[in-house]
Amino acid sequence: MKGHLSIGQYLIDRLIALGVRHVFGIPGDYVLGFYDLLQKSKLRIINTCDEQGAGLAADAYARVRGLGAVCITYCVGGLKVVNSTAEAFAEKSPVVVISGAPGVKERQKDPLLHHKVREFDTQKKVFEQLTVASTVLSDAQVAFQEIDRVLHAALRYKRPVYIELPRDMVQVTGIPHYRAPKIHEQSDSESLAAALAEAETMINRAEKPVFLADVEVHRFGLQNELVRLAEKTNIPVAATLLGKSVIGEHHRFYLGVYEGAMGREDVRQYVESSD
Repeated sequence: MKGHLSIGQYLIDRLIALGVRHVFGIPGDYVLGFYDLLQKSKLRIINTCDEQGAGLAADAYARVRGLGAVCITYCVGGLKVVNSTAEAFAEKSPVVVISGAPGVKERQKDPLLHHKVREFDTQKKVFEQLTVASTVLSDAQVAFQEIDRVLHAALRYKRPVYIELPRDMVQVTGIPHYRAPKIHEQSDSESLAAALAEAETMINRAEKPVFLADVEVHRFGLQNELVRLAEKTNIPVAATLLGKSVIGEHHRFYLGVYEGAMGREDVRQYVESSD
C-alpha cells in the first residue's frame, strides 16, 4: 500500500504508472541507494558513456514516449545534464531529472562534502531556471505530494522538471496524500467558447486559410486531430521546423516545412499570402 512505500519506491512507481520503462544515467555515490531500488524495479537502467549523453537520450525518449527520465549523482553528474535539460526546455520535451544529493543530516553544520560547489542548494537553483517545477525530497510528510506535483507539471506543460533526492531519504517511508493533482485539467468553458468562436469566424472569412502546425501538436499527441481537421475543412497544413512530422509528408493536404526565406519558395509564398 502507498502508506508503506519508501520515498524512492513511490517515485519509481509513479514513473512506471506514467509510462516510463527506461531510465538513462550514470550512478554515483550520492544516488547509489536509489539505483539499487531501480535495479530491483521493472524499470530498465540504460547506462551511457557520460551524463550529457544520458540527458540527451532521455530527451529523445520523452519526445517519442511522452515522458523520459535521467538519473545522475550530485553536481559532478547533475551539472553535466544542464545543457540537455536546457534543450528539452526550449523544445518542450518532458524530461524528469532525478539527482541524488547529500543526506539531510549530512548538511548540518555545513560540512565540506565532495562535489559541493557553493551551497547545498546551488544545483537546485541552477535547475530552477531550466525546468517548470523542481523539488528536494527532504520532508517525508510531503514527499509523495511533491513527486506528484512535479510529475504533473512535466506532463501539463511538456517541459523538464527536477527532483533532488537526498541519499538518506531514499528508504524513508512517505506519508500518503489523498488529493493527487489531475493530469487532465478542464478549460474555462466561457474562455474556450470565445476562443473557438473567434477562430471559427476567422477561418470562415478567410479566402486562403492555412494551418501552421508547431511542435505542441506532437508533444500533446494531437496529430490525428490535426489530420481530421484538415480533411474536414480542406485546409492545407504547413509545419514549422520543430513541428516536422506532425502530419505525414505524403498526405494530400501537406504543404511542407515553413521556415521563412530558408525554406522552399512555394511553401513560403503560400503561407505568407494566406489571409
